Amino acid sequence: MTAKESARVVQLPLDRGSLRLRAQLNALLRQFFAERGVLEVETPILSAAGNTDPNIESFSATFSGHVDAGPRERWLRTSPEYPLKRLLAAGVGDCYELGRVFRNGEAGGRHNPEFTMLEWYRVGWDHRQLMEESIALVECALAMAGRRAEVVVESYRQLFLDELGLDPLHAPIDELRAPLAEYGIGPDGLGRDDWLDLLITHKLQPAFPRDRITVIHDYPASQCALARIRPGDPPMAERFELFLGRYELANGYHELNDGAEQRQRFERDNALRRERGLREIPLDEPLLAVLDAMPDCAGVALGMERLLMCLAGTDAIADVLAFPFAEA
Repeated sequence: MTAKESARVVQLPLDRGSLRLRAQLNALLRQFFAERGVLEVETPILSAAGNTDPNIESFSATFSGHVDAGPRERWLRTSPEYPLKRLLAAGVGDCYELGRVFRNGEAGGRHNPEFTMLEWYRVGWDHRQLMEESIALVECALAMAGRRAEVVVESYRQLFLDELGLDPLHAPIDELRAPLAEYGIGPDGLGRDDWLDLLITHKLQPAFPRDRITVIHDYPASQCALARIRPGDPPMAERFELFLGRYELANGYHELNDGAEQRQRFERDNALRRERGLREIPLDEPLLAVLDAMPDCAGVALGMERLLMCLAGTDAIADVLAFPFAEA
């Protein structure tokens, strides 16, 4: 074999079965949505605006072309949410995108800074209707792999009451901290929602059975993110999270379509970023300008690698990637 021929030899970095599994899953998802009349779309990966969420860090890039093209600094998307909502406001109707997203600093055995996200929106639906479709999609994926799963749907509050004997809406912070004492977590800078999140990740989530789809819905209003808040005593955020075994797969909302309220939430995010010594992120002004025109809808984002890990029976994200971050 000549040196030129040798250079053409490529070693597959992983078992071909993992590559085929991803291809099969992508085909299944497209069939799933085609049968339901949900349109596949593509939106920009680079944007003049970024994600203000204080718990997510974005990658940025610098555009070197003519200044008439707009801001030189661009942000790699952490999800396709904002442009998809602009399409919804323009009247595109039910739609989904299957594409790459990027999150800085998230690398390890179960995280890769570049990964694939499935995100879809249903016009005229609330979060409870979308919960049912999300369950159906995961059940179809499991069936493709010859598996089935029990389904448990429970409110956020009831889950804490049943499993920990704590009322997440009213228990004092000291009571929320007590079950986590064994982990030696320092309290500096941690608020009520931080302790609630830690209880989920450290106490509740690890106990979810492998062959169970667990859906948690109706979160504290303080954890609304981009969801609507339902009035009541107490008010609740109309959102849900879906787990397969102990892996969080999907996060969905009955979407907020109030531009003024969304601006306030973005600004609160940036205020918290300042408190944490993080850089402020430019707001998505094109989204805010049209959000009031977005129809009543529900949307959900699902991490494809997490689903593939569950289907392949592995805890290592590298097993379902052609080239993990260290080898990219």
